[in-house]
Amino acid sequence: QVQLVESGGGLVQPGGSLRLSCAASGSINSINAMGWYRQAPGKQRDLVARISSGGSTNYADSVKGRFTISRDNAKNTVYLQMNGLKPEDTAVYYCRATIGGYVYWGQGAQVTVSS
Repeated sequence: QVQLVESGGGLVQPGGSLRLSCAASGSINSINAMGWYRQAPGKQRDLVARISSGGSTNYADSVKGRFTISRDNAKNTVYLQMNGLKPEDTAVYYCRATIGGYVYWGQGAQVTVSS
């Protein structure tokens, strides 16, 4: 059984920063792609950033230059550094990982950007 546990969400003022973490645990040989998605109320879940097992990254246009995804393979952990946060970044952020051909999701972390 594999679990993804997220941490680091919260309330931040516009222009502020937050760092999300997602740690995978359980029966893991290797993790392929890892990523972050977000879902705002009444909207679909969209890709924010993705990182391959080799470290290649891609980002949604709306977060390019502000967010940075990284991973620590020794810790089975993926991070999302979010700078210059805007109110429109408010959403539940979900971690996603492909492990052994299966896709796993975290429970979600609320990020609220408000003054």
